[in-house]
This record gives sequence, structure tokens and C-alpha cells, in this order.
Amino acid sequence: MTETTKKVKLPEAGGWPDAVAPWAVLAGAVLATIGFVLTFTLAPLVLGASVDGVELIGGQMVANKLLLSQKIFYFHMPVAITSFVALAFTAYYGIRFLMTKEKRFDTCGKIATQIALLFILGTMFSGELWERFEWGVWWTWEPRLTTYFILMLVVIAYFVLRNAIDDPERRATYASVFGIIAFVNAPICFLITRLVPSGVHPVIFRTDSGLSPDMMVPLMLSMVGMFAIAFGLYRLRFRQIRLAERVEALKEQLED
Repeated sequence: MTETTKKVKLPEAGGWPDAVAPWAVLAGAVLATIGFVLTFTLAPLVLGASVDGVELIGGQMVANKLLLSQKIFYFHMPVAITSFVALAFTAYYGIRFLMTKEKRFDTCGKIATQIALLFILGTMFSGELWERFEWGVWWTWEPRLTTYFILMLVVIAYFVLRNAIDDPERRATYASVFGIIAFVNAPICFLITRLVPSGVHPVIFRTDSGLSPDMMVPLMLSMVGMFAIAFGLYRLRFRQIRLAERVEALKEQLED
């Protein structure tokens, strides 16, 4: 029995990342909350989307207004950036799996994509609210909205693909390739307003002008908070899956 136990390689689990994961989620929630509170107490109201005078958008006449709803931006943008970062890890682990064929990297890639989808849905929800109050419409086929909508569909298709393939190795291979393709759309979503100038979606990071410190501080607090939440959720989910894999490995060991 001892010799058999030594031959079995159990999936690793635990370690300091798992120990700090709950604290990362808590710290992230606190930072994000502080950042969002500061948007109402520190950051000034700014003009909404750049519309010269009055324009027809989605069948409605929309003009610039000083709207409190612009504060949604301080949640919307950090969530969107976090979704891009999560997809970057999806692509990274996909490449690692294709190079090594190790199941661990497929697991990591799947979890990273789950976290990405969570933040993508948060981005779409907050974006819908922003659009309604800032632009006067629930949806318009603006370049960034369209490309991000496509990104969401691609990520959903990633999980449809995983569920459609029974063979574990083939499923992991196809999912890795699909995850890399999904990430390619992330920089397109980020840069689309520079490549295709839009009259409604603002460009935040630019060289000619930027956010003032009383706007940047709440934004950065929210962004760091979202990163911490994403990391904590990733490690908690990773620990859950790896512990389940360890249980299955031990069952197979006992059966042998």
C-alpha cells in the first residue's frame, strides 16, 4: 500500500495563495467600496459622453448633461479592465497547456475564463446603465459596445465548446486554442475607440488630457479592489477544483 501511494501523484492544492484568497476578496471589496464612496464625495461631476450640441442616437435626441449617473464609470471601467486581465491569463494558460499538455494549466485556464465571464457580465450590466443615463438609450451599435458584445459571446462559446467535447485531452486542446482567440478580441475592444473614432464613447487614457487627481484616486482604488477580488475568487475556485481532483485521485488509488 505504501509503494502504491508513492506512485500516485496527487493534484497539488493549498499553499499561501489559497490562505490569503479570502482576505484578498475582503480587502478588494473594502477598497472598491472606498473608491466608489469617494466618487460621490471627492470626484467632481464631469460631462458625459462627447456629443457636440444635440445628436440623434438610437432614435433619440441626446445632449451633454451634468449627470450623477456618470459615477457608474468608476465601477464600470475597473470591472472591464479586470475582465481583460483575466482573459490574458486564459491565453497564458492556454499556451502553457499546448506546450506541456499538463492538465493543471487547462484547469487554470478554465477558472480564469470563469472569472473573466463574471466581470464581463458586470461590465455589460454597468455599461447598460451608463448608456441609458449618459446617452439616453439602452443600446446603440457603437464600435466599443459592439466589439465587447462579441467578446462576451466568444467567452460564452468557450464554455459551450468545453461542454460539447467528452474527451478530456481534446477538450483541453480546443479550449486552449479558443481561449487564445478570445483574448485577441480584448485589445481590440480597448483600442477600438482610437482605431474607429466614436462620437459617444469617451477615450479615458490619452496623452492630450486625462483625469484629475480627485478623479484618479477613486478610480485606482476601485481598480485595485477589483483586481484583488478577481485574484481571491480565482484562488478559491482553484482550491475547490483541485481538492475535488485530489478526492477523485484518492478514490482511484483505493480502488486499485
